[in-house]
Amino acid sequence: MKLALGTVQFGMEYGVANAAGRTTKEEASSILRLARQANMDMLDTAIAYGDSESVLGLLGVQSWKIVTKLSAVPDGCSNVGLWVREQVNASLKRLGTSKLYALLLHRPAQLFEENGRALFAALQLLKAEGLVEKTGVSVYGPTELKLIFNHFPLDLIQAPLSIVDRSLVDSGWGDRLKRAGVEIHTRSAFLQGLLLMPAHSRPVKFNRWENVWSEWERWLTMTGLTPLQACLRYANTLDCVDRVVVGVDSVRHLSQIIEAVTGELPSLPSFKPLQDDRLINPASWNQL
Repeated sequence: MKLALGTVQFGMEYGVANAAGRTTKEEASSILRLARQANMDMLDTAIAYGDSESVLGLLGVQSWKIVTKLSAVPDGCSNVGLWVREQVNASLKRLGTSKLYALLLHRPAQLFEENGRALFAALQLLKAEGLVEKTGVSVYGPTELKLIFNHFPLDLIQAPLSIVDRSLVDSGWGDRLKRAGVEIHTRSAFLQGLLLMPAHSRPVKFNRWENVWSEWERWLTMTGLTPLQACLRYANTLDCVDRVVVGVDSVRHLSQIIEAVTGELPSLPSFKPLQDDRLINPASWNQL
């Protein structure tokens, strides 16, 4: 099972298409139960995801493989190694587990700042001690990978990948990382739900990409696929992808994902892969 369960909604409101708000603890418990029944075994979270780690700890996740992300090292930190250890120990306590499957840097650019080597050494020490099985980075795209890959050995990377943002694959980085033995997790398969929204529900500010939406809808009609099926199957059928991280806010949503992920993808939409960060990078949406 390539699907990994993203849990940001367990700790905070998230996603342009999220009308339900933050997931309740009761619903989160039911989501975890269904995920287990579907043979999912990995959870993705982060220190920055509100109290997602604490919610997971209360629900009991010792048997899961857990990936979490380290927030940026604060300015003026005099002992990076100690700070990293304290952060990880706090995460382990909140999660109620003794070790992490992977620890990723949420801001990998810090590797090239003054304390970058100390930061990387701290991650490696945690791995040597068995508190973390794998270390790596969460990136926004291939440009960051190009900077990091030749300087720091990575066990795992997480990067955006969707049917409209294929840069990880088209750039050759997907295959290059796979040949190097780096585990690849992808996120943003739905662009925070934007790709799943019907035209009448899509925020007006995205109308400037009408050529994308018209081709998307034409292709869906031609293939007979639902938006959910198309988004999931694109990432799931790629050989270079090890895990597809999907965030859900309800049992119903997860059930639909589990049902939609398996199957063929007969073709791809004919629009050119997008390089416009204003659309494919949700961090820029507030500026639209």
